[in-house]
Amino acid sequence: MADSQRLGDMLTTINPATGEELDRYPVMTDREYETAIEQCHEAFLTWRHEAPEKRAEIIKKIGEGLKAKKSELSKLMTDEMGKLVNQGEAEIDLCVGICDWTAQNGPKELKNEERELPNGGKGVITYSPIGVIYGIQPWNFPAYQVVRYAIANLMAGNGVLLKHAESVTGSALMLAEIFEDAGLPKNLFTVLRISHDQSDKVIEHKLVRGVTLTGSSGAGAIVAKKAGEQLKKTVLELGSNDAYIVLEDADMEQAVKQCVTGRVFNNGETCVAAKRFVVVDAVYDQFRDAFVEAMKNVKMGDPSKNEGDIGPMAREDLRDDLHEQVEKSVQKGAKILCGGEKPDQKGWWYPATVLDNVEPGQPAYDDELFGPVASLIRAKDADDAMRIANDSRFGLGGGIFTKDKEKAIELAEKYFDTGMVFINGFGLAQPNMPFGGVKNSGYGREHGGFGMKEFVNAKAINVIG
Repeated sequence: MADSQRLGDMLTTINPATGEELDRYPVMTDREYETAIEQCHEAFLTWRHEAPEKRAEIIKKIGEGLKAKKSELSKLMTDEMGKLVNQGEAEIDLCVGICDWTAQNGPKELKNEERELPNGGKGVITYSPIGVIYGIQPWNFPAYQVVRYAIANLMAGNGVLLKHAESVTGSALMLAEIFEDAGLPKNLFTVLRISHDQSDKVIEHKLVRGVTLTGSSGAGAIVAKKAGEQLKKTVLELGSNDAYIVLEDADMEQAVKQCVTGRVFNNGETCVAAKRFVVVDAVYDQFRDAFVEAMKNVKMGDPSKNEGDIGPMAREDLRDDLHEQVEKSVQKGAKILCGGEKPDQKGWWYPATVLDNVEPGQPAYDDELFGPVASLIRAKDADDAMRIANDSRFGLGGGIFTKDKEKAIELAEKYFDTGMVFINGFGLAQPNMPFGGVKNSGYGREHGGFGMKEFVNAKAINVIG
């Protein structure tokens, strides 16, 4: 949108299963979004003085509101980005769990700490909210991506702005209604219907104190630079090409089942999805054959009726970019074992696909494939598998399959260069465990109490006499 202030500019949502337009929403003028920021700040000035226990009560009610609207919101998410309805319902359940955990544990996490000073005085450490936090969020988990950062920051006493992906604008606005209906003060959580150019100006706004983004590493670098120029803190949760290691003593049936789930869940459009499957030579052929057979059985179907295992990809350009990555990988030596062709039908579908002979220099090895495409990589042994797993510019999550759990924990703790590791299974987020990555997968943590303290002032009060 070249002229963000021109009346008539619209955000458009499209059903990816059919390619048909769903709705249009007017883009805010510059004056409108500036007013929204000012109003959010005004709401913050009161909210910051609410007792944490009072904030927790409202956050608990937000969870209840999400539960009450689960059917309606999950259907809208399916219409806007193509996830299976039952996976949308599971997403809402996770959001409710985040609200419940935060409400129960938030006051304790934010409680003042006291320390004795060397001179005999008393030190008080208080976690003071800092103001308006701006969140830029993607489309793949329309509710969870918002709840993850918004609930933590509301618990901390901050105000929250949201720029959601254009394709899930309806979901963003429904979340705002749920938050306000739960008793959250008006304007404290505000959806900004803005362009990318306007978003840059929001980062620069004097009342915005911090920025959090979930997205690609390229977007993260741009946002971090713009925020850094304003000396504003950022939290970045970016992409990855997570490696799942299968060792010789793995339960093969369980490994195959979990790896298929890890690759195709949410239509394969998950930052912390299993993407590269690094299998030791001793069991490589066995895993490959079983894995390919299971991926061949992954069916596409109407996500609104839970008819298949995967729905369409969220946008046409994303589907086409994924197919191009597959083609380039094949040109450089990868082999398609199943899938790999764009279906001739309405909507933006892509089948479950497996690539073999995956090596460095191919997109399937080096980059993030954000869709239902799996990369198989052969390793000599456990040491070689870990080397390959860490041979990535990303570091969000990863997995290890072995019957020796203690060995897996040691590998995860001492050698896996990622923010999260899953042992003998595929996992997403847990409300009581930190979520985030290293290297080009970003920095900062959410969940587990960590997110509540990313955008607070750990203030030192020194009582001398």
